[in-house]
Amino acid sequence: MLLVTGGAGFIGSNVVASLNEAGRTDVVVNDWLGTETKWRNLAKREIADFVPPEDLAWWLDGRRLDAVIHMGANSDTTARDGDEVMESNFRLSLMLLDWCTKNRVPFIYASSAATYGNGEGGFVDDEDLAALRRLAPMNLYGWSKHLFDLALKGRQARGEPLPPQWVGLKFFNVFGPNEYHKGEMASLVAKRFEDVKADRTVTLFKSHRDGIANGDQRRDFICVDDAVAVLRWFLDTPTVSGIFNVGTGEARSFRDLITAEFAALGKPPRIEYIDMPLSIRDQYQYFTQASVEKLRRAGYNGGFTPLEDAVGRYVTGFLDKADRYR
Repeated sequence: MLLVTGGAGFIGSNVVASLNEAGRTDVVVNDWLGTETKWRNLAKREIADFVPPEDLAWWLDGRRLDAVIHMGANSDTTARDGDEVMESNFRLSLMLLDWCTKNRVPFIYASSAATYGNGEGGFVDDEDLAALRRLAPMNLYGWSKHLFDLALKGRQARGEPLPPQWVGLKFFNVFGPNEYHKGEMASLVAKRFEDVKADRTVTLFKSHRDGIANGDQRRDFICVDDAVAVLRWFLDTPTVSGIFNVGTGEARSFRDLITAEFAALGKPPRIEYIDMPLSIRDQYQYFTQASVEKLRRAGYNGGFTPLEDAVGRYVTGFLDKADRYR
């Protein structure tokens, strides 16, 4: 069997969908569903078991698994409860790393582009310990992910045992179906769809940095299908381990993103710019762009969907349908 933690979440449920579509139903999901509509992320899926996080440790005892795909985390970049974030993002990851090491099971986990902080040092996925230690995440979420990267690489540097395959995936700005439960952490495409469809004006943040125009803050936006394709490649290539960026390698502006959404519905863009809240100005990233050379050198030769095509497929194939779920 395959274990997917966070399997009812955004990326996790798309991983489960991709595995089902490849004919695998021996998939165990570890997650909470809550009382809202998160269950719909799995409504079209076939799974072998569903394990709540509080039962995971005893469920794993004596199990045999093909791999652990660890997507579960508190991914709220504005989170303030440090104890909860450390329990969810760091200690759980260590427990799974220990289990996979002991049981010789491949371990693929979600790191994050948030580990790069303000990006002044670039976005090169250099996993040398000295390079990792120079990174300065700007929020609690990014720091928790960074700590785990350091812990894993520290074990390797000390010659301690690790799983037969271990892969950290530094996801950049992933968007696509099944992200609707994320609220404010959902992509701008999802959050602004109703405004775009209704021909209402979409507001974007003004720039508060010299040399950067309003709406020209840039991100490496990657559609979830492309992100899952990278993960699946690692799952099918057990000889490759390491920490890798998962992005397109091309930064695009928020203005481009919203313009593409208007275009997908055949509408002219209506965009206005508002001041960025003071509460986030000091930790706001103005630019992210994944270096994907290391991923290519490892042997991944899949392409990345152009932004306009990816947004168009998301809008017309999911957001503008009665059933938005994959």
